[in-house]
Amino acid sequence: MESKLSFNFKTNQEILKIIGFIDGFQGKWKEIGGKESRYLNELRQIATIESIGSSTRIEGSKMSNKEVEDFVNSIKIASFKSRDEQEVFGYYDTLNLILDSFESIDISENHIHQLHKTLLSKSKKDSKHRGKYKTLSNKVVANYPDGRQKVIFNTTEIHLVESEMKTIIEWTNSAIQNEEVHPLIAIAAFIYEFLSIHPYQDGNGRLSRLLTTLLLLKSDYDFVQFASVEYEIEKQKQAYYKALMAGQKNRYSKKEKIDKWVLFFLTTLKTTIEKLESNYQYIKGKKSYLNQRQKDALAYIRKNEPIKISDLVNALIEFTPYILKKDMKYLVDEGLIKRIGKGRATTYIINEKNN
Repeated sequence: MESKLSFNFKTNQEILKIIGFIDGFQGKWKEIGGKESRYLNELRQIATIESIGSSTRIEGSKMSNKEVEDFVNSIKIASFKSRDEQEVFGYYDTLNLILDSFESIDISENHIHQLHKTLLSKSKKDSKHRGKYKTLSNKVVANYPDGRQKVIFNTTEIHLVESEMKTIIEWTNSAIQNEEVHPLIAIAAFIYEFLSIHPYQDGNGRLSRLLTTLLLLKSDYDFVQFASVEYEIEKQKQAYYKALMAGQKNRYSKKEKIDKWVLFFLTTLKTTIEKLESNYQYIKGKKSYLNQRQKDALAYIRKNEPIKISDLVNALIEFTPYILKKDMKYLVDEGLIKRIGKGRATTYIINEKNN
């Protein structure tokens, strides 16, 4: 693997720059997540729908994000009308398993087999080979919305699959645990090898993206549960395949390098972060939306704190006490102000953590 990761000076500088950006954001995100956790649930919901929709569409599904959301919201149904619904459910189930239990899911053959089983759990067509390495040769094929397919590259021969999987799993665990290479590079290398091997008869592309999330979470890049890497890959589908092909064309030779793939992988994480920041600002603004009366109340509290409800009623005489009490409750619930004391002794101050 070391020879595949031997890049020129310019490429190394680009890689270091992007890694610096990602690591810097991760540090900042931990503070955001700790202080403003009330926004995280909605961010995760958005990311989950985008991830399911994008990852299944990359493999040929035609369900829109709205259709995915509606389907997921009625997921209790016992049967599925189409293969698209089967794949969406499998991705939904596996992604939630990873998000909820990543700490206990090791990067091992057994756990990868289990994830593959879950991914294809509702697909009758795939029942015979769930959680088992392929028994027939397969190829990496790009699926396009108009039904066209294009062979991207050939994959590992059947008799070599198990040994190659053992090798890349062992290398990845060692590289991350012993800090032999940066974890982001190790993860990129693992995904490249996994897709090159294409160990299962079907579901390899979807599983590779789920394993990306798993590996990132296990390496403490927890922002990934609130953002969709899959969404960014779908937007750059041609570049995604091109980056894989750049290394694959020299598979099993000394010329095989994965510099273009590593750069694509890291750049995709960077754009994923930028989308997360945009979503976060949007949700934060939406959640904290105040009408002019509420803004005036907040401004009065900021200038005169601590205040009582009676102070606010006397200051904003054009509004009824009832409506101002409702506004104060809203400001408290939104975390913009704090309530201190009880009954007639209750006062209100600005919550500095959110202002």
